[in-house]
Amino acid sequence: MGSYASHSHHGLYASTRSRIWMTCAMAALAGLLFGLDIGVIAGALPFIAKDFQVNDHTQEWIVSSMMVGAAVGALAAGWLSFRLGRKYSLLLGAALFIAGSLLCASAPNPAFLIGSRFVLGVAVGIATFTAPLYLSEIAPGQVRGAMVSAYQLMITVGILIAFLSDTAFSPSGAWRWMLGVVAIPAALFLLGILTLPRSPRWLMMKGRNDEARKVLNSLRTETAVVEREMSDIERQLEVKEQGFALLRTSRDFRRSLALGVMLQVVQQLTGINVVMYYAPRIFGLAGYSGHQAQLWGTVIVGAVNVIATFIAIGLVDRWGRRPILLTGFGVMTLGMGALGWLLKLGVVTHTQQLVAVAMLLVFIAGFAMSAGPMIWILCSEIQPIKGRDFGIAASTFTNWVANTIVGATFLTMLNSFGHAQTFWLYAALNAAFIAFTFWFVPETRGVPLETIEQNLLAGKPLREIGR
Repeated sequence: MGSYASHSHHGLYASTRSRIWMTCAMAALAGLLFGLDIGVIAGALPFIAKDFQVNDHTQEWIVSSMMVGAAVGALAAGWLSFRLGRKYSLLLGAALFIAGSLLCASAPNPAFLIGSRFVLGVAVGIATFTAPLYLSEIAPGQVRGAMVSAYQLMITVGILIAFLSDTAFSPSGAWRWMLGVVAIPAALFLLGILTLPRSPRWLMMKGRNDEARKVLNSLRTETAVVEREMSDIERQLEVKEQGFALLRTSRDFRRSLALGVMLQVVQQLTGINVVMYYAPRIFGLAGYSGHQAQLWGTVIVGAVNVIATFIAIGLVDRWGRRPILLTGFGVMTLGMGALGWLLKLGVVTHTQQLVAVAMLLVFIAGFAMSAGPMIWILCSEIQPIKGRDFGIAASTFTNWVANTIVGATFLTMLNSFGHAQTFWLYAALNAAFIAFTFWFVPETRGVPLETIEQNLLAGKPLREIGR
């Protein structure tokens, strides 16, 4: 009898673990889809420009319309995830991913393509808001940080896969396939979400405690853990979300909100997405003339992006946020500055080409190990509990607006300022962000969220709220 009981307990434990991993894998797949949609346009753009005979300004809009959609999606996602729940919001996002990809692939003209990219963007906005939220509510406490980092990692993997897929389709110039192939992982995502449980926290928000207990029992190995988590959620739900009220009444909340918003502006103004969206064009500036050479260069960018993200995951709880950010901005300043200098001198010889690419990769590594993951982590840590949802929604929305501006101005800047000057501008911004980090960014490594909140509300300077 005893052995039967231990067997069934062991079986239960194994099935619980596999269910947790399945759940987290599906949510992380949202990150992969997001990465695919960021990356896929870089390789397709030169062929779209040739096919539709469009100028630089229209190309900027083909790229940026997705970010406009994402801003709209991110704004709607807070309301959707509250009304429909996390699971059904993700389902809606997946359906829009499929529709958007297929519409892009069948676009008869540039205006239709811009509209289809907007639809894709709405899907991205919903998924990027809802997936991390769902992950944080479903993952056991001890792996939560790792899960959110895994989501970031999946974005970089998605970008790399998109670059590889573009390179595979490029000999035939089949940009419709490049854009349409994203519908396949999106369909898998849709089917996967159908198998997922609803968020226990959301069920409790709606007063459906018995269902929440059932879900938690299927995702946790011990009843005691389930009961403790239920009472934790109950206690947290007593703290009503008061974003707007806090914004009006609390100067300290306005400070943390401003820091979150500024951090996202900083992340975009490093110039990272210029490289992600226009990598083939940049490789062209660095003297690589053939499509294949430019696209393979782009693949290397994607690979460095993935590898350096591992560095961040390894260092974030050892070094702390501030040292990683300061190092990263220094490295990015160097990369962009040197690239601008090389473009000023003229990239002629093979050695100069290699150095130009190396400097671009130095910049990518600097971003992926620092501002890429760190800024998302900080934005989720610095907001007080009562204003957390509002604060994270505001900073996520800001990310997309800044992203749109960067994507919609790069080619214009190249044409009006000149190549070297454009990269120098980004180098100067990165140098300025070293000072910004030094003066305003707190160290939050290993500090309980409650302590950060107490320090913030006690009026401590922003850079000291993690002490």
